[in-house]
Amino acid sequence: MRVLLVDDHQLFRSGLRLLLSGLYAGLVFEEAGSCEQAIKLEDKDKVDIILLDFNLPGAQKFEALSIMKSHFSGSIIVLSGEQDPRLIRETISQGAAGFIPKSSSPEVMVAALQLVMANGIYLPPNVLSGYAELGETDTEASPKQDILQQLSERQLDVLIKVAQGKSNKVVANELHIAEGTVKAHLSACYRALNVDNRTEAVYITASLGLVPEFEAKT
Repeated sequence: MRVLLVDDHQLFRSGLRLLLSGLYAGLVFEEAGSCEQAIKLEDKDKVDIILLDFNLPGAQKFEALSIMKSHFSGSIIVLSGEQDPRLIRETISQGAAGFIPKSSSPEVMVAALQLVMANGIYLPPNVLSGYAELGETDTEASPKQDILQQLSERQLDVLIKVAQGKSNKVVANELHIAEGTVKAHLSACYRALNVDNRTEAVYITASLGLVPEFEAKT
């Protein structure tokens, strides 16, 4: 598995590489100090996971994410010193597979990478715990069992795959159903979760424990 580290601080890249090198046998690392350097790499289609600093010279925040998404097909985990829940939600909405605050412990960083490798989406605990406080939904106040009882087995399958970051087309192929059927199931899931869009559904699904989670260590 190839992991690309994109950060303008070589010391931070070296620390990440050392931290993650023992995670799985066979990890291959690439490094870049900017998006411009990253997109010059050969075999970009073979990069599986990208750890992307959110404040790079020449391209910051969503611009950097957009550039990397347009050149790489691998999962992108954003690294940042910022912890604004709304910024994190928007990052996931724009296609990131996770958002890791740079203040996170080494254990959390490793667990986040493991989650993304398992096709999950990493959400910082403070974002999940504070989601209801954003005032956009009261779904978290509903018992988990009540929500699950509103969904059919197929709807739940679709919801979990979407929460793993898969597109409607991929979900349709994996479940051997039409893409229009996926959309119909998602609409039913949105109603059950009391949300309006895919991003909110991902957050609620993760908070309900329906996608792989980890125990944050301190």
